[in-house]
Amino acid sequence: MLTQQTIATIKSTVPVMEVYGTQITSTFYQRMFAAHPELLNIFNHANQKQGRQQAALANAVYAAAKHIDQLETILPVVRQIAHKHRSLGILPEHYPIVGEHLLAAIAEVIGEQATDEILQAWAEAYGVIANVFISVEAELYQEAEAQKGGWSGFRSFRVERKVRESEVITSFYLIPADGGTLPSFQPGQYISVKMNIPDDTYTHIRQYSLSDAPGRPYYRISVKREDAYEERPAGKISTYLHEQVAEGDVLELSAPAGEFVLDEQDSRPVVLISGGVGLTPMMSMLNTLSERSPARAVTFIHAARNSQYHAMREAVEELTLAHANYQAHWVYAAPSEEDRSASRYYKEGYIDLDWLRGVIPDQEAAFYFCGPVPFMKTVYQALRACGVPDQDIHFEFFGPAADLQ
Repeated sequence: MLTQQTIATIKSTVPVMEVYGTQITSTFYQRMFAAHPELLNIFNHANQKQGRQQAALANAVYAAAKHIDQLETILPVVRQIAHKHRSLGILPEHYPIVGEHLLAAIAEVIGEQATDEILQAWAEAYGVIANVFISVEAELYQEAEAQKGGWSGFRSFRVERKVRESEVITSFYLIPADGGTLPSFQPGQYISVKMNIPDDTYTHIRQYSLSDAPGRPYYRISVKREDAYEERPAGKISTYLHEQVAEGDVLELSAPAGEFVLDEQDSRPVVLISGGVGLTPMMSMLNTLSERSPARAVTFIHAARNSQYHAMREAVEELTLAHANYQAHWVYAAPSEEDRSASRYYKEGYIDLDWLRGVIPDQEAAFYFCGPVPFMKTVYQALRACGVPDQDIHFEFFGPAADLQ
């Protein structure tokens, strides 16, 4: 337990963390990777280059400082991060390394303000927070391994089928290479894929949502090829999966993880909202609902550039035809002339408050959404403006968390 003096000292640093948080975390990663380059086999290099990981960690450090006297308030965030850590293979021995370089980064960035008292308080606080993470992650590792067909670490899966879903999205149907049991998962969860690319120094790990219902003889992931855009380089892993990985090849997968899951005990209507490849967890939820809760009303809203970039449209439309209580709405940012002539969409442009207010059946529903961060900000703010309470709003970030306010 932390003393009241330590808590007071940590809280006194909240304004500093708010101002210098990202600079501290950027310095932290530089120091840690210089001393332990082997950790580059775990961390997402693209998120590092784009600054998303640094910003997410800065927000987490700031939240920990602000709520150091009520750590239970950040437990949901801890569990969310712990799921990602478990799927990446973060272990207890990694935490002292992180603590050492985080304290050194605080001292380096804030200089004379980093008194011995402040550094000692942060060392004690970090120890408490690290122990919470280690404890939660130990439970998650045990759960993943103990379930029927479960495993720890990474397991070999063979690509049984590779299916092109749209101009940029391809699905991979994966079965255990050892022929063993495939454990179930909760709709909305993801797996990590660990890859060794020829002539690349480091291993790469990426997380992909499972895009079909549990209970199948395979896991399915549906991967968007991240092409170069403006100053952003092409996605190394997504491009390799699309262009180099073939049927019969073997990929290394973690057991399913994640807190963004469908509440199957809720009988109210469900609204699933996605943008781009954010439809992947929604497809898992939709397929599960159609099989397990066919009487539950479902509204499926998807935004894409146009029909060439719209994956799995036919599968959703088949379900809406089969269920009178299902409806689907397509929003195309740049519909083609063929899209217009064939009336393939319901709204041109982007999802906005007025349009969303007109298509959601009732605020008394469970809302799930996923997509690019700007899309998610728009959807979140629109749902709040519609009067949907926070407890009924569920979302997932592809990558480090961001602020939706």
